[in-house]
Amino acid sequence: MKKSLVRAALVAAMAAAVATGCAGGGSTETAGDAGSRPETSTSAQQQAHNEADVAFVRQMIPHHVGAIEMAELAEGRTDNPQILDLADRIEQAQGPEIEQMRGWLDAWGVGHDMPGMDHGDMGHGEMPGMGAEDMRKLEQANGTEFDRLFLELMIEHHQGAVDMSNTVLDKGSDPEVKDLARRIIDTQEAEITEMRSLLES
Repeated sequence: MKKSLVRAALVAAMAAAVATGCAGGGSTETAGDAGSRPETSTSAQQQAHNEADVAFVRQMIPHHVGAIEMAELAEGRTDNPQILDLADRIEQAQGPEIEQMRGWLDAWGVGHDMPGMDHGDMGHGEMPGMGAEDMRKLEQANGTEFDRLFLELMIEHHQGAVDMSNTVLDKGSDPEVKDLARRIIDTQEAEITEMRSLLES
């Protein structure tokens, strides 16, 4: 009788252990699945970009830097409030975009420079509206002459950014990069219209 009771108790204990093990296994598997989701998401993010995205970001960073350098020249060279306001907006918009793009390159694990190019290769001479001679003239200009030259060079520079953005919209694959490209197009096309109007006024 006692043996039967002991055997029954052991069977009950084993059944409880198995049930607990199954529940625990299910929980562990679920946790494992949940834990794997961020890895899958991260992997998907890493695979979201292609060579066109990388090239765009690598080129747009120095392009933005060039625009900011031009905008910084306005202070002290013109009293035109419209030019000063435009220059300030360019700095405020493009500064954070530079940091965003640098973050992408770091996250992607790629260098910030185009392969086979030195830092100087992406200098002013490579950018629309940013030739070395153009910049020298802009630095030496003042008043209405500065305003005219600034607007002419920045229109050309902005058009270069719009063209680059359209290219990545066509050939890129990363959704975040494409979102930035669309913002650049919207913002800079509007500023091009504004600058052309200022030139004609």
